[in-house]
Amino acid sequence: MSERLKDRVAERLAEVADELVTLSNELHADPELGWQEVRSSARVAAVLERHGFTIEQPYLGLATAFRAVRGSGDGFTVGFLAEYDALPGLGHACGHNLISAMSVGGAIALAGVADELGITVEVIGTPAEEGYGGKIELLERGAFTELDFALMAHPAPVDVAEAEPFAVAHWHVRYDGKAAHAAAYPERGVNANDAFLLAQTAIALLRQQLPPGVRVHGVQTRGGEAPNAIPERTEGRWYVRADSTAKLLEIEKRVLNCFEAGALATGAALTVTPEGGRYSEMRTDAEALDLYRANAVALGRDFDVDPIAATMNRASTDMGNVSQVVNAIHPYIGVGGDASNHQLEFAQACVGEAAEQTLRDGAVALAWTALDVARSRAAASPEGERA
Repeated sequence: MSERLKDRVAERLAEVADELVTLSNELHADPELGWQEVRSSARVAAVLERHGFTIEQPYLGLATAFRAVRGSGDGFTVGFLAEYDALPGLGHACGHNLISAMSVGGAIALAGVADELGITVEVIGTPAEEGYGGKIELLERGAFTELDFALMAHPAPVDVAEAEPFAVAHWHVRYDGKAAHAAAYPERGVNANDAFLLAQTAIALLRQQLPPGVRVHGVQTRGGEAPNAIPERTEGRWYVRADSTAKLLEIEKRVLNCFEAGALATGAALTVTPEGGRYSEMRTDAEALDLYRANAVALGRDFDVDPIAATMNRASTDMGNVSQVVNAIHPYIGVGGDASNHQLEFAQACVGEAAEQTLRDGAVALAWTALDVARSRAAASPEGERA
Protein backbone atom coordinates (compact mmCIF):
# COMPACT_ATOMS: atom_id res chain seq x y z
CA MET A 1 0.00 0.00 0.00
CA SER A 2 2.73 2.45 0.99
CA GLU A 3 4.71 1.85 -2.20
CA ARG A 4 1.65 2.38 -4.38
CA LEU A 5 1.00 5.66 -2.60
CA LYS A 6 4.60 6.68 -3.15
CA ASP A 7 4.32 5.88 -6.84
CA ARG A 8 1.25 8.12 -7.06
CA VAL A 9 3.05 10.91 -5.21
CA ALA A 10 5.99 10.71 -7.62
CA GLU A 11 3.66 10.66 -10.61
CA ARG A 12 1.84 13.74 -9.34
CA LEU A 13 5.13 15.55 -8.85
CA ALA A 14 6.13 14.73 -12.42
CA GLU A 15 2.86 16.27 -13.64
CA VAL A 16 3.61 19.62 -11.99
CA ALA A 17 7.40 19.61 -12.39
CA ASP A 18 7.46 22.16 -15.20
CA GLU A 19 5.32 24.53 -13.14
CA LEU A 20 7.72 24.16 -10.21
CA VAL A 21 10.72 24.91 -12.41
CA THR A 22 8.97 28.04 -13.66
CA LEU A 23 8.29 29.12 -10.08
CA SER A 24 11.92 28.56 -9.07
CA ASN A 25 13.22 30.46 -12.09
CA GLU A 26 10.87 33.39 -11.53
CA LEU A 27 11.92 33.70 -7.89
CA HIS A 28 15.57 33.50 -8.91
CA ALA A 29 15.20 36.21 -11.55
CA ASP A 30 13.43 38.60 -9.17
CA PRO A 31 15.18 38.39 -5.78
CA GLU A 32 13.71 40.28 -2.84
CA LEU A 33 15.23 40.91 0.58
CA GLY A 34 13.80 39.86 3.93
CA TRP A 35 10.44 41.38 4.88
CA GLN A 36 10.19 42.78 1.34
CA GLU A 37 9.24 39.57 -0.51
CA VAL A 38 5.94 40.91 -1.83
CA ARG A 39 6.16 39.43 -5.33
CA SER A 40 7.95 36.27 -4.21
CA SER A 41 5.43 35.29 -1.55
CA ALA A 42 2.56 36.06 -3.93
CA ARG A 43 4.08 33.82 -6.62
CA VAL A 44 4.52 30.90 -4.23
CA ALA A 45 1.02 31.25 -2.79
CA ALA A 46 -0.52 31.55 -6.26
CA VAL A 47 0.83 28.16 -7.36
CA LEU A 48 -0.62 26.51 -4.27
CA GLU A 49 -3.97 28.23 -4.75
CA ARG A 50 -4.16 26.90 -8.31
CA HIS A 51 -3.78 23.42 -6.88
CA GLY A 52 -6.63 23.62 -4.41
CA PHE A 53 -4.95 25.03 -1.30
CA THR A 54 -6.79 27.60 0.78
CA ILE A 55 -4.54 30.62 1.22
CA GLU A 56 -4.30 32.93 4.22
CA GLN A 57 -2.18 35.99 3.43
CA PRO A 58 -1.14 38.12 5.22
CA TYR A 59 -0.60 35.48 7.88
CA LEU A 60 -0.62 36.43 11.56
CA GLY A 61 -0.21 40.07 10.61
CA LEU A 62 2.95 39.58 8.52
CA ALA A 63 2.46 40.88 4.99
CA THR A 64 4.86 38.50 3.22
CA ALA A 65 4.04 35.40 5.26
CA PHE A 66 1.27 33.01 4.23
CA ARG A 67 -0.41 29.76 5.25
CA ALA A 68 -1.76 27.34 2.63
CA VAL A 69 -3.95 24.41 3.70
CA ARG A 70 -5.37 21.38 1.91
CA GLY A 71 -6.86 18.13 3.18
CA SER A 72 -9.69 17.16 5.48
CA GLY A 73 -7.83 14.98 7.93
CA ASP A 74 -7.87 15.78 11.62
CA GLY A 75 -5.48 13.11 12.80
CA PHE A 76 -2.14 14.46 11.57
CA THR A 77 -0.91 17.73 10.08
CA VAL A 78 2.24 18.02 7.98
CA GLY A 79 3.79 21.42 7.35
CA PHE A 80 6.18 22.16 4.48
CA LEU A 81 8.13 25.37 5.09
CA ALA A 82 8.94 27.72 2.21
CA GLU A 83 11.67 30.37 2.30
CA TYR A 84 11.99 32.95 -0.49
CA ASP A 85 14.10 35.88 0.70
CA ALA A 86 17.39 36.66 -1.05
CA LEU A 87 20.77 38.05 0.01
CA PRO A 88 21.84 41.69 -0.45
CA GLY A 89 24.02 41.92 -3.54
CA LEU A 90 24.05 38.14 -4.06
CA GLY A 91 20.48 37.33 -5.06
CA HIS A 92 19.51 33.70 -4.44
CA ALA A 93 23.01 32.61 -3.49
CA CYS A 94 21.51 30.43 -0.76
CA GLY A 95 19.00 28.77 -3.07
CA HIS A 96 15.76 29.86 -1.45
CA ASN A 97 14.12 29.77 -4.86
CA LEU A 98 14.63 26.00 -4.78
CA ILE A 99 13.45 25.73 -1.17
CA SER A 100 10.09 27.25 -2.13
CA ALA A 101 9.72 25.10 -5.23
CA MET A 102 10.62 21.88 -3.37
CA SER A 103 8.20 22.60 -0.52
CA VAL A 104 5.41 23.59 -2.90
CA GLY A 105 6.03 20.49 -5.02
CA GLY A 106 6.17 18.17 -2.03
CA ALA A 107 2.94 19.60 -0.65
CA ILE A 108 1.06 19.37 -3.95
CA ALA A 109 2.23 15.79 -4.50
CA LEU A 110 1.31 14.70 -0.98
CA ALA A 111 -2.05 16.49 -1.08
CA GLY A 112 -3.19 14.05 -3.77
CA VAL A 113 -3.27 11.25 -1.20
CA ALA A 114 -4.00 13.35 1.90
CA ASP A 115 -7.64 12.38 2.25
CA GLU A 116 -6.82 8.68 2.00
CA LEU A 117 -4.29 9.08 4.78
CA GLY A 118 -6.59 11.24 6.88
CA ILE A 119 -4.06 14.05 7.09
CA THR A 120 -3.90 17.77 6.47
CA VAL A 121 -1.13 19.29 4.37
CA GLU A 122 0.06 22.84 4.99
CA VAL A 123 2.66 25.11 3.48
CA ILE A 124 3.88 27.98 5.65
CA GLY A 125 5.53 30.81 3.75
CA THR A 126 8.27 32.08 6.05
CA PRO A 127 9.87 35.45 5.19
CA ALA A 128 13.16 36.94 6.28
CA GLU A 129 15.29 33.88 7.11
CA GLU A 130 18.52 35.63 6.10
CA GLY A 131 19.33 37.23 9.43
CA TYR A 132 15.98 38.58 10.64
CA GLY A 133 14.26 35.49 12.02
CA GLY A 134 10.93 35.45 10.23
CA LYS A 135 10.07 32.03 11.68
CA ILE A 136 10.80 33.31 15.18
CA GLU A 137 8.36 36.17 14.65
CA LEU A 138 5.78 33.69 13.38
CA LEU A 139 6.36 31.41 16.39
CA GLU A 140 5.81 34.32 18.75
CA ARG A 141 2.49 34.95 17.02
CA GLY A 142 1.35 31.33 17.37
CA ALA A 143 2.42 29.68 14.11
CA PHE A 144 3.64 26.08 13.67
CA THR A 145 2.35 24.73 16.98
CA GLU A 146 -0.65 23.10 15.26
CA LEU A 147 1.71 20.98 13.16
CA ASP A 148 2.60 17.39 13.99
CA PHE A 149 5.62 17.44 11.69
CA ALA A 150 7.49 20.22 9.85
CA LEU A 151 10.06 19.80 7.10
CA MET A 152 11.98 21.53 4.35
CA ALA A 153 15.13 20.87 2.32
CA HIS A 154 17.91 23.40 1.77
CA PRO A 155 20.26 23.56 -1.25
CA ALA A 156 23.96 23.01 -0.60
CA PRO A 157 26.97 21.88 -2.62
CA VAL A 158 26.36 18.24 -1.59
CA ASP A 159 23.73 16.14 0.19
CA VAL A 160 23.87 16.14 4.01
CA ALA A 161 20.97 14.63 5.92
CA GLU A 162 21.30 16.20 9.35
CA ALA A 163 21.39 19.93 10.03
CA GLU A 164 23.67 20.90 12.92
CA PRO A 165 23.36 24.69 12.86
CA PHE A 166 25.01 27.17 15.17
CA ALA A 167 22.80 29.19 17.47
CA VAL A 168 23.21 32.81 16.44
CA ALA A 169 22.47 36.38 17.54
CA HIS A 170 22.22 39.18 14.97
CA TRP A 171 22.98 42.77 16.01
CA HIS A 172 22.84 46.20 14.49
CA VAL A 173 25.70 48.20 16.02
CA ARG A 174 25.84 52.01 16.00
CA TYR A 175 28.26 54.57 17.39
CA ASP A 176 27.32 58.24 17.69
CA GLY A 177 30.17 60.73 18.00
CA LYS A 178 30.55 64.38 17.07
CA ALA A 179 31.52 65.86 13.71
CA ALA A 180 34.31 68.40 13.34
CA HIS A 181 36.74 69.59 10.68
CA ALA A 182 39.47 66.93 10.62
CA ALA A 183 42.29 69.44 9.98
CA ALA A 184 41.16 72.68 11.60
CA TYR A 185 39.31 71.47 14.71
CA PRO A 186 40.05 67.76 15.27
CA GLU A 187 39.98 68.21 19.05
CA ARG A 188 36.31 69.19 18.84
CA GLY A 189 35.28 65.88 17.29
CA VAL A 190 34.37 62.47 18.72
CA ASN A 191 35.39 59.89 16.15
CA ALA A 192 32.72 57.23 15.74
CA ASN A 193 34.82 55.42 13.13
CA ASP A 194 37.69 55.04 15.60
CA ALA A 195 35.21 53.46 18.01
CA PHE A 196 34.29 50.85 15.42
CA LEU A 197 37.94 50.23 14.53
CA LEU A 198 38.85 49.67 18.17
CA ALA A 199 35.91 47.31 18.66
CA GLN A 200 36.87 45.24 15.62
CA THR A 201 40.47 45.07 16.81
CA ALA A 202 39.31 43.90 20.23
CA ILE A 203 37.11 41.23 18.61
CA ALA A 204 40.00 40.06 16.44
CA LEU A 205 42.14 39.59 19.55
CA LEU A 206 39.27 37.95 21.45
CA ARG A 207 39.01 35.27 18.76
CA GLN A 208 42.33 33.82 19.98
CA GLN A 209 40.65 32.85 23.26
CA LEU A 210 37.26 31.74 21.95
CA PRO A 211 36.45 28.02 22.20
CA PRO A 212 35.84 25.78 19.17
CA GLY A 213 32.33 26.05 17.81
CA VAL A 214 32.16 29.85 18.13
CA ARG A 215 32.05 32.34 15.27
CA VAL A 216 32.07 36.16 15.44
CA HIS A 217 31.83 38.14 12.21
CA GLY A 218 30.25 41.21 10.70
CA VAL A 219 30.45 44.18 8.38
CA GLN A 220 30.63 47.93 8.87
CA THR A 221 27.86 49.42 6.74
CA ARG A 222 28.58 53.10 7.44
CA GLY A 223 32.01 54.51 8.17
CA GLY A 224 31.71 58.24 7.63
CA GLU A 225 30.78 60.70 4.92
CA ALA A 226 33.93 62.69 4.06
CA PRO A 227 37.66 62.26 4.74
CA ASN A 228 37.98 65.82 6.03
CA ALA A 229 35.18 65.46 8.58
CA ILE A 230 35.44 63.50 11.83
CA PRO A 231 32.86 60.68 11.38
CA GLU A 232 29.82 61.46 13.51
CA ARG A 233 28.04 58.14 13.08
CA THR A 234 29.12 54.63 12.15
CA GLU A 235 26.99 51.50 11.83
CA GLY A 236 27.42 47.80 11.21
CA ARG A 237 25.79 44.37 11.37
CA TRP A 238 27.41 41.65 13.47
CA TYR A 239 26.69 37.98 14.17
CA VAL A 240 27.78 35.85 17.10
CA ARG A 241 27.40 32.07 16.76
CA ALA A 242 27.91 29.15 19.13
CA ASP A 243 27.05 25.46 19.28
CA SER A 244 24.15 26.05 21.66
CA THR A 245 21.99 28.86 22.91
CA ALA A 246 23.47 28.49 26.38
CA LYS A 247 27.01 28.91 25.04
CA LEU A 248 25.87 31.78 22.82
CA LEU A 249 24.62 33.74 25.82
CA GLU A 250 28.03 33.41 27.46
CA ILE A 251 29.94 34.54 24.36
CA GLU A 252 27.62 37.46 23.65
CA LYS A 253 28.74 39.20 26.85
CA ARG A 254 32.40 39.01 25.85
CA VAL A 255 31.73 40.40 22.37
CA LEU A 256 29.58 43.21 23.74
CA ASN A 257 32.49 44.16 25.99
CA CYS A 258 34.58 44.70 22.84
CA PHE A 259 32.00 47.13 21.47
CA GLU A 260 31.82 48.86 24.84
CA ALA A 261 35.60 49.24 24.72
CA GLY A 262 35.32 51.24 21.49
CA ALA A 263 32.83 53.57 23.12
CA LEU A 264 34.87 53.95 26.30
CA ALA A 265 38.10 54.74 24.46
CA THR A 266 36.63 57.37 22.13
CA GLY A 267 33.71 58.82 24.03
CA ALA A 268 31.24 57.80 21.34
CA ALA A 269 27.83 56.54 22.40
CA LEU A 270 27.11 52.86 21.62
CA THR A 271 23.73 51.40 20.66
CA VAL A 272 23.34 47.66 20.00
CA THR A 273 19.96 46.55 18.66
CA PRO A 274 19.01 42.89 18.06
CA GLU A 275 17.85 42.15 14.52
CA GLY A 276 15.16 39.63 15.39
CA GLY A 277 15.34 36.84 17.92
CA ARG A 278 18.23 34.44 18.50
CA TYR A 279 18.32 31.45 16.19
CA SER A 280 18.57 28.25 18.20
CA GLU A 281 20.35 24.97 17.60
CA MET A 282 18.38 22.24 15.77
CA ARG A 283 16.42 19.53 17.55
CA THR A 284 16.17 16.95 14.77
CA ASP A 285 13.48 14.28 14.62
CA ALA A 286 15.89 11.34 14.28
CA GLU A 287 13.32 8.79 13.12
CA ALA A 288 11.99 11.11 10.42
CA LEU A 289 15.52 11.95 9.32
CA ASP A 290 16.28 8.25 8.84
CA LEU A 291 13.18 7.99 6.67
CA TYR A 292 14.28 11.00 4.62
CA ARG A 293 17.76 9.55 4.12
CA ALA A 294 16.31 6.24 2.89
CA ASN A 295 13.91 8.00 0.53
CA ALA A 296 16.65 10.23 -0.86
CA VAL A 297 18.94 7.24 -1.44
CA ALA A 298 16.08 5.47 -3.24
CA LEU A 299 15.99 8.45 -5.60
CA GLY A 300 19.73 8.13 -6.28
CA ARG A 301 21.00 10.79 -3.87
CA ASP A 302 24.42 10.13 -2.32
CA PHE A 303 25.39 11.00 1.26
CA ASP A 304 28.96 9.66 0.98
CA VAL A 305 30.50 13.07 0.37
CA ASP A 306 33.62 15.10 1.12
CA PRO A 307 33.29 16.31 4.74
CA ILE A 308 34.70 19.72 3.80
CA ALA A 309 31.99 20.20 1.19
CA ALA A 310 29.36 19.06 3.70
CA THR A 311 29.82 21.86 6.24
CA MET A 312 26.86 23.88 5.00
CA ASN A 313 24.88 21.86 7.53
CA ARG A 314 26.47 24.08 10.24
CA ALA A 315 24.80 27.20 8.85
CA SER A 316 22.41 28.88 11.27
CA THR A 317 18.70 28.78 10.53
CA ASP A 318 15.54 29.92 12.28
CA MET A 319 14.19 26.45 11.49
CA GLY A 320 16.10 25.54 14.65
CA ASN A 321 13.58 27.53 16.68
CA VAL A 322 10.69 25.74 15.00
CA SER A 323 12.31 22.39 15.83
CA GLN A 324 12.20 23.25 19.54
CA VAL A 325 8.39 23.08 19.51
CA VAL A 326 7.55 20.82 16.54
CA ASN A 327 9.02 17.53 15.31
CA ALA A 328 11.15 18.66 12.35
CA ILE A 329 13.91 17.90 9.87
CA HIS A 330 16.02 20.25 7.75
CA PRO A 331 18.18 18.17 5.37
CA TYR A 332 20.55 19.67 2.82
CA ILE A 333 20.34 18.61 -0.82
CA GLY A 334 23.20 19.07 -3.26
CA VAL A 335 23.14 21.05 -6.49
CA GLY A 336 26.65 19.96 -7.49
CA GLY A 337 29.53 22.05 -8.77
CA ASP A 338 32.36 23.72 -6.92
CA ALA A 339 30.54 26.78 -5.56
CA SER A 340 29.32 27.08 -1.99
CA ASN A 341 26.43 28.98 -0.46
CA HIS A 342 26.60 32.78 -0.34
CA GLN A 343 28.77 32.99 -3.45
CA LEU A 344 27.49 34.44 -6.73
CA GLU A 345 28.51 31.19 -8.40
CA PHE A 346 26.15 29.29 -6.10
CA ALA A 347 23.29 31.54 -7.17
CA GLN A 348 24.07 30.55 -10.75
CA ALA A 349 24.06 26.88 -9.72
CA CYS A 350 20.52 27.19 -8.34
CA VAL A 351 19.02 27.38 -11.84
CA GLY A 352 19.61 25.13 -14.81
CA GLU A 353 19.42 21.42 -15.51
CA ALA A 354 21.22 20.17 -12.39
CA ALA A 355 19.18 22.45 -10.12
CA GLU A 356 15.97 21.24 -11.73
CA GLN A 357 16.90 17.63 -10.95
CA THR A 358 17.64 18.67 -7.37
CA LEU A 359 14.23 20.33 -7.22
CA ARG A 360 12.43 17.19 -8.40
CA ASP A 361 14.39 14.88 -6.11
CA GLY A 362 13.93 17.16 -3.11
CA ALA A 363 10.20 17.54 -3.61
CA VAL A 364 9.65 13.80 -3.93
CA ALA A 365 11.93 12.95 -1.00
CA LEU A 366 10.12 15.44 1.22
CA ALA A 367 6.68 14.18 0.18
CA TRP A 368 7.66 10.53 0.64
CA THR A 369 9.11 11.29 4.06
CA ALA A 370 6.00 13.19 5.15
CA LEU A 371 3.90 10.25 3.93
CA ASP A 372 6.01 7.75 5.89
CA VAL A 373 5.90 9.84 9.06
CA ALA A 374 2.15 10.44 8.77
CA ARG A 375 1.39 6.75 8.25
CA SER A 376 3.54 5.69 11.19
CA ARG A 377 2.28 8.32 13.64
CA ALA A 378 -1.21 9.49 12.70
CA ALA A 379 -3.07 6.70 14.46
CA ALA A 380 -0.69 6.59 17.43
CA SER A 381 -0.53 10.32 18.23
CA PRO A 382 -3.09 11.56 20.79
CA GLU A 383 -4.76 14.83 19.91
CA GLY A 384 -2.40 17.71 20.50
CA GLU A 385 0.61 15.61 21.45
CA ARG A 386 4.01 16.97 20.43
CA ALA A 387 7.42 15.42 20.97
